[in-house]
Amino acid sequence: MSYKIVQHETRWNVGVVKEPLIHRIHAYPAKFPAFITEKAVAVARENGVCVRTVADVFCGCGTTAYEAKKLGLNFWGCDINPVATLIARVKSSSHDIDEIKLAFEEIKLRYAKYLREVDCGDVPERLKYWFEEERQRELKALLLSIRALPNVAVREFFTVAFSNILKATSRWLAKSIKPQVDPSKITHDAWTEFSKQVTFMIKAVEQAGLRPKGKTQIKTKNLLTVSARSALADVIVTSPPYVTSYEYADLHQLSTLWLGYASDYRTLRKGTIGSMFRERESSSNQTSLNCVGRDIIACLREADKSKASASERYFRDMAKTVEKCKSILRPGGMVFFVIGDTEYKGVKVKNSEFLAQCMVDQGFENVTMEKRQITGKILTPYRNEKGRFSKDHNAAMKIYAEEYVLMGRKSNVGN
Repeated sequence: MSYKIVQHETRWNVGVVKEPLIHRIHAYPAKFPAFITEKAVAVARENGVCVRTVADVFCGCGTTAYEAKKLGLNFWGCDINPVATLIARVKSSSHDIDEIKLAFEEIKLRYAKYLREVDCGDVPERLKYWFEEERQRELKALLLSIRALPNVAVREFFTVAFSNILKATSRWLAKSIKPQVDPSKITHDAWTEFSKQVTFMIKAVEQAGLRPKGKTQIKTKNLLTVSARSALADVIVTSPPYVTSYEYADLHQLSTLWLGYASDYRTLRKGTIGSMFRERESSSNQTSLNCVGRDIIACLREADKSKASASERYFRDMAKTVEKCKSILRPGGMVFFVIGDTEYKGVKVKNSEFLAQCMVDQGFENVTMEKRQITGKILTPYRNEKGRFSKDHNAAMKIYAEEYVLMGRKSNVGN
């Protein structure tokens, strides 16, 4: 068996309508294009798939979750990052705006009280590194005010608002994908930023207009540890992480520490697929690499042995991911992976071809790879040493302006 490459397909390039505001309620790196979910469902239906449940095995901040809910479908998703799954739950929930507004007034009253009483002695040292003392007091008082709310869904709504203002209120260098202090930054008052964020989120929820239709399940788990006793979904739409591109645990460390998800944010690196800190496995647990993966790793070893080792672990994890996706899909269901290729020290890392070969090896039928343009990357195809997008061809890293949608179908026969 083999896969088909479609070089000039355009259906994945542009969404029909502007993305709703709900997809901007929290900053998140490499966000999934919202329109792809709706198009994937349409393609699956064109191929005779009865779509009742959509899954995203790297659900991130819940773009696919929201789009599935908007279509009135069930959704199942997982992500190892607790900040991501928090955002995903809020984004894909239907909210009572009157209840949200009433709760905001309660928070406002409590905040004024807690601000006079709060003690920041127990704020973790890592947060003291990022936040001035005044901001620490404001944020702790605000978090205590939010946590006093009795309704879990409402509490999570405001927790997302809190999480999204942390970089603005800290000394974090704006628009950087690497944790860096900006020594000249004037930090913003926590209550002012929180009020603006809540106002925006209310507007986004009103625009979204989600109704409580369809069942949504979002788990904070590593996909590779998920035990599915029976198939969960008719369609999987997901965008896997790239090898060593983002350290999500590092980027979300402010939220992780403030919200108490970990006492040391670095502990969340270890299970993250694509992380440089992904733990090594014993040889007995390793999955064999296909010919595409072996060729890439051989070339990387000549350029950088450390990078080659991290990439090899990543490829083994991705091979297991494809196998897991097959087990999650119902017979006849379809999977859609959105992934791009990269380059390191002159070595072309063909993530798309490796993944397509994994799909073929797992017995997926009609495996097809279609190219799409990445909006916003054409004019700024590089990143500088601080991680910011740049037009400078001498910048530290080239960013590709295209990626691929890989699709395949699970056989209707057997497993």
